[in-house]
Amino acid sequence: MIDKILILDFGSQYTQLIARRLRELEVFCEIIPYNKSFEITNNLKAVILSGSPFSVLDKNALQFDLDQVVGKIPVLGVCYGAQYIAQKYGGRVEKSEHREYGKASLNMASSDSVLFDGIDHQSTVWMSHGDSILGLGDSFEVIASTNDIPVAAYRSKETVFEHPVYCLQFHPEVTHSLEGSKMLSNFVDNIAKCARDWTSQSFIEDTTQRLKEKLGDDQVILGLSGGVDSTVAATLIDRAIGDRLICIFVDNGLLRKNEFEQVLEDYKVLGLNVVGVDAKEDFLSELEGVSDPEQKRKTIGRVFIEVFERESKKYKDAKWLGQGTIYPDVIESVSVHGPSVTIKSHHNVGGLPDKLGLQIVEPLRMLFKDEVRRTGRALGLPDLLIGRHPFPGPGLAIRILGALSKEKIALNQEADYIFIQHLRKSGWYDKVWQAGTILLPVQSVGVMGDERTYEFTIALRCVNSVDGMTAEWSHLPHDLLGEISSDIINKVKGINRVVYDISTKPPATIEWE
Repeated sequence: MIDKILILDFGSQYTQLIARRLRELEVFCEIIPYNKSFEITNNLKAVILSGSPFSVLDKNALQFDLDQVVGKIPVLGVCYGAQYIAQKYGGRVEKSEHREYGKASLNMASSDSVLFDGIDHQSTVWMSHGDSILGLGDSFEVIASTNDIPVAAYRSKETVFEHPVYCLQFHPEVTHSLEGSKMLSNFVDNIAKCARDWTSQSFIEDTTQRLKEKLGDDQVILGLSGGVDSTVAATLIDRAIGDRLICIFVDNGLLRKNEFEQVLEDYKVLGLNVVGVDAKEDFLSELEGVSDPEQKRKTIGRVFIEVFERESKKYKDAKWLGQGTIYPDVIESVSVHGPSVTIKSHHNVGGLPDKLGLQIVEPLRMLFKDEVRRTGRALGLPDLLIGRHPFPGPGLAIRILGALSKEKIALNQEADYIFIQHLRKSGWYDKVWQAGTILLPVQSVGVMGDERTYEFTIALRCVNSVDGMTAEWSHLPHDLLGEISSDIINKVKGINRVVYDISTKPPATIEWE
Protein backbone atom coordinates (compact mmCIF):
# COMPACT_ATOMS: atom_id res chain seq x y z
CA MET A 1 0.00 0.00 0.00
CA ILE A 2 1.10 3.57 -0.68
CA ASP A 3 2.44 5.47 2.35
CA LYS A 4 0.25 8.35 3.47
CA ILE A 5 -0.03 11.24 5.90
CA LEU A 6 -3.34 12.15 7.52
CA ILE A 7 -4.35 15.80 8.02
CA LEU A 8 -6.90 16.45 10.76
CA ASP A 9 -8.91 19.51 9.76
CA PHE A 10 -9.83 21.94 12.53
CA GLY A 11 -11.35 24.37 10.02
CA SER A 12 -8.39 26.44 8.84
CA GLN A 13 -8.62 28.25 5.51
CA TYR A 14 -5.13 26.87 4.84
CA THR A 15 -5.81 23.15 5.45
CA GLN A 16 -6.05 22.35 1.75
CA LEU A 17 -2.74 24.11 1.19
CA ILE A 18 -1.03 21.66 3.54
CA ALA A 19 -2.37 18.84 1.37
CA ARG A 20 -1.28 20.65 -1.80
CA ARG A 21 2.28 21.05 -0.53
CA LEU A 22 2.52 17.38 0.47
CA ARG A 23 1.14 16.27 -2.90
CA GLU A 24 3.79 18.44 -4.58
CA LEU A 25 6.33 16.36 -2.66
CA GLU A 26 4.74 13.24 -4.19
CA VAL A 27 3.34 12.24 -0.82
CA PHE A 28 -0.19 10.88 -0.58
CA CYS A 29 -2.23 12.67 2.06
CA GLU A 30 -5.86 12.78 3.08
CA ILE A 31 -7.87 15.47 4.88
CA ILE A 32 -10.51 14.37 7.37
CA PRO A 33 -12.49 16.32 10.02
CA TYR A 34 -10.73 16.35 13.39
CA ASN A 35 -13.65 14.44 14.92
CA LYS A 36 -13.75 11.59 12.40
CA SER A 37 -12.42 8.27 13.69
CA PHE A 38 -9.45 6.61 11.98
CA GLU A 39 -7.00 3.77 12.52
CA ILE A 40 -3.22 3.90 12.66
CA THR A 41 -2.23 1.44 9.96
CA ASN A 42 1.21 0.37 8.71
CA ASN A 43 1.06 2.75 5.75
CA LEU A 44 -0.02 5.77 7.86
CA LYS A 45 3.28 7.51 8.55
CA ALA A 46 2.26 10.73 10.35
CA VAL A 47 -0.65 12.89 11.47
CA ILE A 48 -0.84 16.68 11.02
CA LEU A 49 -3.15 18.86 13.15
CA SER A 50 -4.25 21.90 11.13
CA GLY A 51 -4.94 25.47 12.12
CA SER A 52 -8.42 26.70 13.01
CA PRO A 53 -10.56 29.86 13.15
CA PHE A 54 -11.33 28.87 16.77
CA SER A 55 -9.25 29.65 19.85
CA VAL A 56 -8.02 26.95 22.23
CA LEU A 57 -9.12 29.33 25.01
CA ASP A 58 -12.78 29.35 23.96
CA LYS A 59 -15.34 27.27 25.81
CA ASN A 60 -16.38 25.79 22.47
CA ALA A 61 -12.81 25.04 21.38
CA LEU A 62 -12.59 21.99 19.13
CA GLN A 63 -11.50 19.03 21.24
CA PHE A 64 -9.43 16.07 20.07
CA ASP A 65 -8.10 13.15 22.10
CA LEU A 66 -4.35 13.54 21.61
CA ASP A 67 -3.71 10.14 23.18
CA GLN A 68 -4.89 8.67 19.86
CA VAL A 69 -1.75 9.90 18.13
CA VAL A 70 0.87 11.37 20.50
CA GLY A 71 3.53 8.74 21.15
CA LYS A 72 1.95 6.34 18.65
CA ILE A 73 2.93 8.07 15.40
CA PRO A 74 4.92 11.18 14.36
CA VAL A 75 2.81 14.33 14.80
CA LEU A 76 3.04 17.84 13.37
CA GLY A 77 0.90 20.58 14.90
CA VAL A 78 0.32 23.77 12.89
CA CYS A 79 -0.96 26.99 14.53
CA TYR A 80 -4.12 25.86 16.41
CA GLY A 81 -2.69 22.33 16.43
CA ALA A 82 0.50 23.63 18.03
CA GLN A 83 -1.42 25.65 20.63
CA TYR A 84 -3.74 22.74 21.42
CA ILE A 85 -0.85 20.33 22.01
CA ALA A 86 0.98 22.89 24.15
CA GLN A 87 -2.10 23.57 26.28
CA LYS A 88 -2.97 19.89 26.78
CA TYR A 89 0.56 19.03 27.91
CA GLY A 90 1.03 21.69 30.57
CA GLY A 91 1.96 24.70 28.45
CA ARG A 92 0.59 28.23 28.67
CA VAL A 93 -1.48 29.77 25.86
CA GLU A 94 -2.87 33.31 26.18
CA LYS A 95 -4.57 35.91 24.03
CA SER A 96 -2.03 38.03 22.19
CA GLU A 97 -2.08 41.75 22.90
CA HIS A 98 -2.09 42.24 19.17
CA ARG A 99 -3.15 39.65 16.62
CA GLU A 100 0.00 38.55 14.80
CA TYR A 101 -0.72 38.41 11.10
CA GLY A 102 1.95 38.60 8.45
CA LYS A 103 5.63 37.92 7.95
CA ALA A 104 8.05 37.25 10.80
CA SER A 105 11.67 36.12 11.05
CA LEU A 106 12.57 32.99 12.95
CA ASN A 107 15.24 32.99 15.60
CA MET A 108 16.53 29.43 15.87
CA ALA A 109 16.86 28.37 19.49
CA SER A 110 18.28 25.04 18.40
CA SER A 111 20.29 23.86 15.45
CA ASP A 112 17.65 21.20 14.88
CA SER A 113 19.01 19.23 11.93
CA VAL A 114 15.81 17.21 11.61
CA LEU A 115 13.06 19.76 10.87
CA PHE A 116 15.26 22.79 10.09
CA ASP A 117 17.94 21.02 8.07
CA GLY A 118 19.09 23.43 5.35
CA ILE A 119 16.82 26.22 6.66
CA ASP A 120 18.13 29.77 7.12
CA HIS A 121 18.41 30.63 10.83
CA GLN A 122 16.34 33.77 10.26
CA SER A 123 13.94 32.27 7.75
CA THR A 124 10.84 34.32 6.89
CA VAL A 125 7.57 32.67 7.94
CA TRP A 126 3.87 33.57 7.85
CA MET A 127 1.99 34.11 11.11
CA SER A 128 -1.81 34.18 11.45
CA HIS A 129 -2.95 33.83 15.06
CA GLY A 130 -4.68 35.69 17.88
CA ASP A 131 -3.28 33.50 20.69
CA SER A 132 0.35 32.91 21.59
CA ILE A 133 2.18 30.04 23.27
CA LEU A 134 4.01 31.64 26.21
CA GLY A 135 5.35 28.50 27.85
CA LEU A 136 5.74 24.75 27.37
CA GLY A 137 5.25 21.72 29.59
CA ASP A 138 8.19 19.60 30.72
CA SER A 139 7.86 17.22 27.78
CA PHE A 140 8.73 19.85 25.17
CA GLU A 141 11.47 22.30 24.21
CA VAL A 142 11.55 25.48 22.10
CA ILE A 143 13.40 25.24 18.79
CA ALA A 144 12.53 28.67 17.35
CA SER A 145 11.10 32.04 18.41
CA THR A 146 10.50 35.42 16.73
CA ASN A 147 11.01 38.97 17.95
CA ASP A 148 7.36 39.02 19.07
CA ILE A 149 6.65 35.53 20.43
CA PRO A 150 8.79 33.22 22.58
CA VAL A 151 7.54 29.97 21.04
CA ALA A 152 7.38 29.93 17.23
CA ALA A 153 8.31 26.26 16.97
CA TYR A 154 8.85 23.46 19.47
CA ARG A 155 9.38 19.70 19.67
CA SER A 156 9.03 16.87 22.15
CA LYS A 157 12.16 15.97 24.08
CA GLU A 158 13.85 12.90 22.67
CA THR A 159 13.22 10.48 25.55
CA VAL A 160 9.58 11.41 26.28
CA PHE A 161 7.58 9.78 23.46
CA GLU A 162 8.28 6.80 21.26
CA HIS A 163 7.48 8.95 18.20
CA PRO A 164 8.37 12.66 17.93
CA VAL A 165 6.01 15.63 18.08
CA TYR A 166 6.87 18.84 16.22
CA CYS A 167 4.77 22.00 16.36
CA LEU A 168 4.83 25.27 14.42
CA GLN A 169 3.01 28.45 15.41
CA PHE A 170 3.40 29.71 11.83
CA HIS A 171 2.00 28.31 8.56
CA PRO A 172 4.69 26.49 6.54
CA GLU A 173 2.16 25.66 3.81
CA VAL A 174 1.68 29.23 2.54
CA THR A 175 4.11 30.66 0.01
CA HIS A 176 4.87 33.61 2.32
CA SER A 177 6.78 31.13 4.52
CA LEU A 178 9.72 31.19 2.15
CA GLU A 179 11.21 27.85 3.23
CA GLY A 180 7.98 26.26 4.40
CA SER A 181 7.99 23.61 1.68
CA LYS A 182 11.51 22.63 2.68
CA MET A 183 10.38 22.26 6.31
CA LEU A 184 7.51 20.03 5.22
CA SER A 185 9.96 18.08 3.08
CA ASN A 186 12.18 17.59 6.12
CA PHE A 187 9.18 16.44 8.15
CA VAL A 188 8.26 13.91 5.45
CA ASP A 189 11.78 12.52 5.02
CA ASN A 190 13.42 12.85 8.42
CA ILE A 191 10.52 12.54 10.87
CA ALA A 192 7.61 10.73 9.20
CA LYS A 193 9.99 8.68 7.04
CA CYS A 194 7.24 8.57 4.44
CA ALA A 195 7.96 7.26 0.94
CA ARG A 196 7.39 9.68 -1.92
CA ASP A 197 5.54 7.31 -4.20
CA TRP A 198 2.43 9.34 -5.06
CA THR A 199 3.04 9.73 -8.82
CA SER A 200 0.65 9.83 -11.75
CA GLN A 201 1.91 6.47 -12.97
CA SER A 202 1.52 4.79 -9.58
CA PHE A 203 -1.97 6.29 -9.28
CA ILE A 204 -2.97 4.96 -12.72
CA GLU A 205 -1.68 1.45 -12.00
CA ASP A 206 -3.21 1.30 -8.52
CA THR A 207 -6.56 2.77 -9.63
CA THR A 208 -6.87 0.53 -12.69
CA GLN A 209 -6.26 -2.57 -10.56
CA ARG A 210 -8.75 -1.41 -7.92
CA LEU A 211 -11.38 -0.72 -10.60
CA LYS A 212 -10.91 -4.18 -12.08
CA GLU A 213 -11.43 -5.76 -8.67
CA LYS A 214 -14.35 -3.51 -7.75
CA LEU A 215 -16.28 -3.61 -11.02
CA GLY A 216 -15.60 -7.18 -12.12
CA ASP A 217 -17.75 -7.98 -15.14
CA ASP A 218 -20.32 -5.25 -14.38
CA GLN A 219 -21.47 -2.54 -16.76
CA VAL A 220 -20.88 1.16 -15.89
CA ILE A 221 -22.73 4.26 -17.08
CA LEU A 222 -20.87 7.58 -16.93
CA GLY A 223 -22.17 11.04 -17.69
CA LEU A 224 -19.53 12.81 -19.79
CA SER A 225 -19.37 16.59 -19.64
CA GLY A 226 -16.59 17.13 -22.15
CA GLY A 227 -14.38 18.45 -19.34
CA VAL A 228 -11.05 17.15 -18.09
CA ASP A 229 -12.40 15.40 -14.98
CA SER A 230 -15.02 13.23 -16.67
CA THR A 231 -12.68 12.50 -19.59
CA VAL A 232 -9.89 11.22 -17.33
CA ALA A 233 -12.37 9.30 -15.17
CA ALA A 234 -13.86 7.65 -18.27
CA THR A 235 -10.43 6.73 -19.61
CA LEU A 236 -9.41 5.07 -16.33
CA ILE A 237 -12.64 3.06 -16.15
CA ASP A 238 -12.28 2.14 -19.83
CA ARG A 239 -8.78 0.81 -19.11
CA ALA A 240 -10.24 -1.41 -16.43
CA ILE A 241 -13.40 -2.75 -18.11
CA GLY A 242 -13.27 -1.72 -21.77
CA ASP A 243 -16.53 -1.48 -23.70
CA ARG A 244 -18.60 -2.35 -20.62
CA LEU A 245 -18.38 1.40 -19.98
CA ILE A 246 -21.17 3.43 -21.64
CA CYS A 247 -20.55 7.19 -21.69
CA ILE A 248 -23.57 9.47 -22.10
CA PHE A 249 -22.94 13.05 -23.25
CA VAL A 250 -26.00 15.27 -22.87
CA ASP A 251 -26.47 18.50 -24.82
CA ASN A 252 -28.42 20.72 -22.41
CA GLY A 253 -28.44 23.73 -24.73
CA LEU A 254 -26.10 25.57 -22.36
CA LEU A 255 -22.82 24.43 -23.84
CA ARG A 256 -20.42 26.61 -25.79
CA LYS A 257 -21.04 27.20 -29.48
CA ASN A 258 -20.55 23.96 -31.48
CA GLU A 259 -19.26 22.19 -28.37
CA PHE A 260 -21.60 19.19 -28.54
CA GLU A 261 -20.47 18.23 -32.03
CA GLN A 262 -16.81 19.05 -31.34
CA VAL A 263 -16.63 16.99 -28.15
CA LEU A 264 -18.20 13.95 -29.81
CA GLU A 265 -15.63 14.25 -32.59
CA ASP A 266 -12.77 14.56 -30.07
CA TYR A 267 -13.86 11.45 -28.19
CA LYS A 268 -13.64 9.30 -31.33
CA VAL A 269 -9.85 9.55 -30.98
CA LEU A 270 -10.01 7.91 -27.53
CA GLY A 271 -12.07 4.94 -28.65
CA LEU A 272 -14.57 5.47 -25.84
CA ASN A 273 -18.11 4.12 -26.16
CA VAL A 274 -19.92 7.51 -26.24
CA VAL A 275 -23.63 8.14 -26.81
CA GLY A 276 -24.64 11.75 -27.64
CA VAL A 277 -28.08 12.91 -26.47
CA ASP A 278 -29.68 16.09 -27.84
CA ALA A 279 -31.83 17.28 -24.92
CA LYS A 280 -31.76 21.05 -25.56
CA GLU A 281 -35.52 21.44 -25.56
CA ASP A 282 -35.91 19.44 -22.33
CA PHE A 283 -33.72 21.97 -20.50
CA LEU A 284 -34.51 25.26 -22.22
CA SER A 285 -38.28 24.86 -21.95
CA GLU A 286 -37.90 24.46 -18.17
CA LEU A 287 -35.40 27.32 -17.80
CA GLU A 288 -37.20 29.98 -19.84
CA GLY A 289 -37.60 33.05 -17.62
CA VAL A 290 -35.83 31.54 -14.57
CA SER A 291 -33.62 34.20 -12.95
CA ASP A 292 -32.62 32.92 -9.47
CA PRO A 293 -29.12 31.31 -9.63
CA GLU A 294 -29.93 28.48 -7.24
CA GLN A 295 -33.20 27.80 -9.03
CA LYS A 296 -31.28 27.56 -12.29
CA ARG A 297 -28.95 24.98 -10.76
CA LYS A 298 -31.77 22.97 -9.25
CA THR A 299 -33.76 22.99 -12.48
CA ILE A 300 -30.74 21.89 -14.50
CA GLY A 301 -30.00 19.16 -11.94
CA ARG A 302 -33.60 17.91 -11.99
CA VAL A 303 -33.89 17.85 -15.78
CA PHE A 304 -30.48 16.21 -16.10
CA ILE A 305 -31.65 13.41 -13.80
CA GLU A 306 -34.82 12.98 -15.87
CA VAL A 307 -32.87 12.84 -19.14
CA PHE A 308 -30.13 10.64 -17.76
CA GLU A 309 -32.66 8.28 -16.20
CA ARG A 310 -34.49 8.02 -19.51
CA GLU A 311 -31.30 7.22 -21.42
CA SER A 312 -29.78 4.89 -18.82
CA LYS A 313 -32.87 2.65 -18.83
CA LYS A 314 -31.71 1.51 -22.23
CA TYR A 315 -28.83 -0.31 -20.51
CA LYS A 316 -30.47 -2.91 -18.29
CA ASP A 317 -27.21 -4.54 -17.17
CA ALA A 318 -25.63 -1.38 -15.72
CA LYS A 319 -24.85 -1.60 -12.01
CA TRP A 320 -22.55 1.40 -11.51
CA LEU A 321 -22.67 5.15 -12.10
CA GLY A 322 -19.27 6.64 -12.91
CA GLN A 323 -18.56 10.21 -11.84
CA GLY A 324 -15.65 12.62 -12.27
CA THR A 325 -15.75 13.84 -8.65
CA ILE A 326 -12.40 15.31 -7.59
CA TYR A 327 -10.91 16.00 -4.17
CA PRO A 328 -11.98 19.65 -3.73
CA ASP A 329 -15.59 18.50 -4.33
CA VAL A 330 -15.18 15.86 -1.61
CA ILE A 331 -13.65 18.34 0.84
CA GLU A 332 -16.36 20.95 0.13
CA SER A 333 -19.02 18.44 1.19
CA VAL A 334 -17.46 17.98 4.64
CA SER A 335 -16.65 20.53 7.33
CA VAL A 336 -15.11 20.20 10.79
CA HIS A 337 -18.65 19.89 12.10
CA GLY A 338 -19.74 17.19 9.62
CA PRO A 339 -21.67 17.71 6.37
CA SER A 340 -21.65 21.28 5.13
CA VAL A 341 -24.85 23.28 5.28
CA THR A 342 -24.62 24.05 1.58
CA ILE A 343 -23.01 22.11 -1.24
CA LYS A 344 -22.91 23.59 -4.73
CA SER A 345 -25.85 22.08 -6.52
CA HIS A 346 -23.84 21.02 -9.57
CA HIS A 347 -21.54 18.97 -7.31
CA ASN A 348 -24.50 17.14 -5.85
CA VAL A 349 -26.38 14.95 -8.32
CA GLY A 350 -29.16 14.73 -5.77
CA GLY A 351 -30.45 11.20 -5.60
CA LEU A 352 -29.43 10.09 -9.11
CA PRO A 353 -27.67 6.90 -7.94
CA ASP A 354 -30.64 5.94 -5.72
CA LYS A 355 -33.13 6.77 -8.45
CA LEU A 356 -31.30 4.57 -10.91
CA GLY A 357 -30.51 1.89 -8.36
CA LEU A 358 -26.79 2.22 -9.17
CA GLN A 359 -23.66 2.21 -7.05
CA ILE A 360 -21.18 5.07 -7.45
CA VAL A 361 -17.63 4.72 -8.72
CA GLU A 362 -15.40 7.82 -8.52
CA PRO A 363 -11.84 7.06 -9.64
CA LEU A 364 -10.62 10.68 -9.22
CA ARG A 365 -12.07 11.46 -5.80
CA MET A 366 -8.59 11.79 -4.22
CA LEU A 367 -7.06 14.07 -6.89
CA PHE A 368 -6.76 17.84 -7.11
CA LYS A 369 -7.41 19.46 -10.49
CA ASP A 370 -3.79 19.80 -11.54
CA GLU A 371 -3.21 16.16 -10.56
CA VAL A 372 -6.11 15.16 -12.82
CA ARG A 373 -4.41 16.94 -15.74
CA ARG A 374 -1.07 15.24 -14.99
CA THR A 375 -2.84 11.88 -14.82
CA GLY A 376 -4.52 12.58 -18.16
CA ARG A 377 -1.17 13.35 -19.77
CA ALA A 378 0.33 10.19 -18.25
CA LEU A 379 -2.59 8.28 -19.82
CA GLY A 380 -1.59 9.70 -23.18
CA LEU A 381 -4.70 11.84 -23.68
CA PRO A 382 -4.32 14.62 -26.30
CA ASP A 383 -3.63 18.19 -25.11
CA LEU A 384 -6.80 19.28 -26.90
CA LEU A 385 -8.78 17.48 -24.17
CA ILE A 386 -6.41 17.78 -21.21
CA GLY A 387 -5.80 21.48 -21.80
CA ARG A 388 -9.52 22.28 -21.98
CA HIS A 389 -10.53 25.05 -19.57
CA PRO A 390 -12.84 24.16 -16.68
CA PHE A 391 -16.48 24.83 -17.49
CA PRO A 392 -19.26 25.11 -14.89
CA GLY A 393 -21.69 22.21 -14.52
CA PRO A 394 -24.75 24.45 -15.13
CA GLY A 395 -23.01 25.80 -18.23
CA LEU A 396 -23.93 29.21 -19.61
CA ALA A 397 -26.98 29.35 -17.32
CA ILE A 398 -24.81 30.88 -14.59
CA ARG A 399 -22.93 33.09 -17.05
CA ILE A 400 -26.16 34.82 -18.02
CA LEU A 401 -27.23 36.93 -15.07
CA GLY A 402 -30.95 37.19 -14.48
CA ALA A 403 -33.74 35.59 -16.51
CA LEU A 404 -32.76 33.05 -19.15
CA SER A 405 -33.98 32.96 -22.73
CA LYS A 406 -32.86 31.27 -25.93
CA GLU A 407 -31.93 34.69 -27.35
CA LYS A 408 -29.64 35.51 -24.44
CA ILE A 409 -28.00 32.09 -24.60
CA ALA A 410 -27.31 32.61 -28.31
CA LEU A 411 -25.82 36.06 -27.61
CA ASN A 412 -23.49 34.67 -24.97
CA GLN A 413 -22.49 31.70 -27.11
CA GLU A 414 -21.46 34.01 -29.95
CA ALA A 415 -19.52 36.39 -27.70
CA ASP A 416 -17.86 33.50 -25.86
CA TYR A 417 -16.85 31.87 -29.15
CA ILE A 418 -15.14 35.06 -30.33
CA PHE A 419 -13.36 35.47 -26.96
CA ILE A 420 -12.04 31.89 -26.89
CA GLN A 421 -10.97 31.97 -30.55
CA HIS A 422 -8.94 35.14 -29.92
CA LEU A 423 -7.27 33.51 -26.91
CA ARG A 424 -6.36 30.47 -29.00
CA LYS A 425 -5.03 32.48 -31.96
CA SER A 426 -2.97 34.76 -29.72
CA GLY A 427 -1.46 31.87 -27.73
CA TRP A 428 -3.10 32.98 -24.50
CA TYR A 429 -5.54 30.08 -24.14
CA ASP A 430 -2.91 27.73 -22.71
CA LYS A 431 -1.48 30.46 -20.46
CA VAL A 432 -4.67 30.95 -18.44
CA TRP A 433 -6.75 28.67 -16.23
CA GLN A 434 -10.25 29.60 -17.30
CA ALA A 435 -12.02 32.13 -19.50
CA GLY A 436 -15.57 32.94 -20.51
CA THR A 437 -18.11 35.67 -21.08
CA ILE A 438 -20.85 36.85 -18.75
CA LEU A 439 -23.99 38.45 -20.18
CA LEU A 440 -25.11 41.19 -17.80
CA PRO A 441 -28.81 41.94 -17.19
CA VAL A 442 -28.37 45.60 -18.10
CA GLN A 443 -28.64 47.50 -21.34
CA SER A 444 -26.77 50.68 -22.12
CA VAL A 445 -26.75 53.35 -24.79
CA GLY A 446 -24.32 53.05 -27.67
CA VAL A 447 -23.72 54.58 -31.09
CA MET A 448 -23.28 52.55 -34.28
CA GLY A 449 -22.97 54.63 -37.42
CA ASP A 450 -25.58 57.35 -37.20
CA GLU A 451 -27.86 55.32 -34.95
CA ARG A 452 -28.13 55.08 -31.19
CA THR A 453 -28.37 51.57 -29.79
CA TYR A 454 -29.69 50.20 -26.51
CA GLU A 455 -28.11 46.78 -26.11
CA PHE A 456 -26.55 44.33 -23.66
CA THR A 457 -23.15 44.39 -21.96
CA ILE A 458 -20.70 41.46 -21.95
CA ALA A 459 -18.12 41.02 -19.20
CA LEU A 460 -14.98 39.09 -20.07
CA ARG A 461 -13.68 36.85 -17.26
CA CYS A 462 -10.18 35.35 -17.49
CA VAL A 463 -8.26 33.99 -14.49
CA ASN A 464 -5.09 32.15 -13.55
CA SER A 465 -5.17 29.44 -10.90
CA VAL A 466 -3.71 26.06 -9.96
CA ASP A 467 -6.81 24.25 -8.73
CA GLY A 468 -9.58 26.85 -8.68
CA MET A 469 -9.44 27.31 -4.90
CA THR A 470 -7.90 30.77 -5.39
CA ALA A 471 -7.53 32.77 -8.60
CA GLU A 472 -5.91 35.92 -9.97
CA TRP A 473 -7.32 37.84 -12.91
CA SER A 474 -5.23 37.35 -16.04
CA HIS A 475 -3.26 40.34 -17.30
CA LEU A 476 -4.21 40.07 -20.95
CA PRO A 477 -2.54 42.62 -23.24
CA HIS A 478 -4.61 45.76 -23.78
CA ASP A 479 -4.31 45.42 -27.54
CA LEU A 480 -5.76 41.91 -27.38
CA LEU A 481 -8.63 43.05 -25.16
CA GLY A 482 -9.29 45.85 -27.63
CA GLU A 483 -9.46 43.41 -30.55
CA ILE A 484 -11.80 41.08 -28.63
CA SER A 485 -14.10 43.94 -27.64
CA SER A 486 -14.23 45.33 -31.17
CA ASP A 487 -14.90 41.91 -32.70
CA ILE A 488 -17.74 41.09 -30.27
CA ILE A 489 -19.46 44.45 -30.71
CA ASN A 490 -19.14 44.36 -34.51
CA LYS A 491 -20.23 40.74 -34.98
CA VAL A 492 -22.79 40.08 -32.24
CA LYS A 493 -25.94 42.10 -32.82
CA GLY A 494 -27.43 42.87 -29.42
CA ILE A 495 -24.15 43.69 -27.61
CA ASN A 496 -22.72 47.20 -27.67
CA ARG A 497 -20.41 47.25 -24.64
CA VAL A 498 -17.61 44.97 -23.35
CA VAL A 499 -15.95 45.20 -19.91
CA TYR A 500 -13.12 43.19 -18.28
CA ASP A 501 -13.44 41.67 -14.79
CA ILE A 502 -10.30 42.30 -12.68
CA SER A 503 -11.50 40.66 -9.45
CA THR A 504 -9.50 38.01 -7.58
CA LYS A 505 -10.80 34.94 -5.75
CA PRO A 506 -11.24 35.56 -2.88
CA PRO A 507 -13.09 37.84 -2.27
CA ALA A 508 -14.87 37.31 -5.61
CA THR A 509 -15.56 33.90 -7.16
CA ILE A 510 -14.54 32.78 -10.63
CA GLU A 511 -18.14 32.50 -11.81
CA TRP A 512 -20.61 35.34 -11.26
CA GLU A 513 -23.55 33.20 -10.09
